[in-house]
Amino acid sequence: MNYTDQIGHNFTLTTPPKRIISIVPSQTELLFDLGLEKEVVGITKFCVYPQQWFKNKKRVGGTKNLNLDKISALKPDLIIANKEENTQEQIELLQKFYPVYTSDISTLEESLNMITDLGIITEKPAAATSLLAKIKDGFTCLEKNKIKKEISVLYLIWQDPFMSVGRDTFINGMLLRCGFKNVLINEGRYPEVNTEKIKELNPGCIFLSSEPYPFKEKHIQTIQKIVPEAKILLVDGELFSWYGSRLIYSSQYFIDLVNNLT
Repeated sequence: MNYTDQIGHNFTLTTPPKRIISIVPSQTELLFDLGLEKEVVGITKFCVYPQQWFKNKKRVGGTKNLNLDKISALKPDLIIANKEENTQEQIELLQKFYPVYTSDISTLEESLNMITDLGIITEKPAAATSLLAKIKDGFTCLEKNKIKKEISVLYLIWQDPFMSVGRDTFINGMLLRCGFKNVLINEGRYPEVNTEKIKELNPGCIFLSSEPYPFKEKHIQTIQKIVPEAKILLVDGELFSWYGSRLIYSSQYFIDLVNNLT
């Protein structure tokens, strides 16, 4: 069968994949939820879910620092990558030797399309359909419960320097679905912001993500001094940025977050 991934790359599978390597944490979790226990033979050191896979599956390096020798030793018949989380150089190198499906996701719709694709490619369409139904139901419920008043939000993913999210990011898409106004929606994907810029933006809320930088309670006081009037919350970065089956849990988390702010 011939397939086209989300970056327009064409690849062929002559048989259903039986030796899959996932080099994207959120998509690794998705493969587990699709029921591909035996088929997945390799993951990255950042693929922490499910924990039994993290403990027992072979690891092939980090998402941006793959060990090509380890990948070769596993003899994959399908590699699942992502345009943003993996490097273009390594994706293009892998494409020369293996079938590679690369996702490119900045919206919920693109995530749903990716889940559909992988359900078809791995011959798990029923499992994919079940996951999709749960995710869609959850986000339909979120639409009915999204925030009614406008609250401006600065979502921080890093410090030293502070980094946030702008347009064309999955996190921005999730903020909008909650009804929040992203104060940096007109900026590039991951803009840097200094303390003066944060003061100028004067957001109603600042969300401190648990990943990729692990913001903790101690950071709240530091940032509160910059914008004393803002409400500052620690938020679950996985539920804002993981675009696989974890989306099943995101919608209720967002509803609870909205309720906490109203």
